[in-house]
Amino acid sequence: MSKKVKKQASSMSFSISRWFRRISTSRPSASTFTLIVIAFTTFLFGGGLLTIIERPLIAFYNGNTFLFLYPALDGQFVMDTFFSAMLYVLGLTGLLLMYRSTKNAYKPRQAYMTLIIGVSLVLMAYLFLEGSIFTKIQGI
Repeated sequence: MSKKVKKQASSMSFSISRWFRRISTSRPSASTFTLIVIAFTTFLFGGGLLTIIERPLIAFYNGNTFLFLYPALDGQFVMDTFFSAMLYVLGLTGLLLMYRSTKNAYKPRQAYMTLIIGVSLVLMAYLFLEGSIFTKIQGI
């Protein structure tokens, strides 16, 4: 019985070391690295670090309504983090679409449509972020 356990343990450590070696020697592509950096910065800008450290409430029920946005600028709920991170992703998607519209110079209709969609996404993200900040300043 002990030989079987030792054999399983040694084969498991070998497979883990092989897996670790494969991960440590692999080089991610530029697009994968870019997506990881964008996800990390969106997490930081959205307030994910504060959410991890302080562990705030997800939302608050005050008797008749749910509050998803913290009613002051000095704190936040978990939903504030998700809301702002989603809006940052929406804005970045709009910027990416605006960039992609320049690559369709020989298809003016497609370039125009992707430019309009990108501008509208950036504008929506900006307006919703400004609206949420204004709501927090007003104190709901």
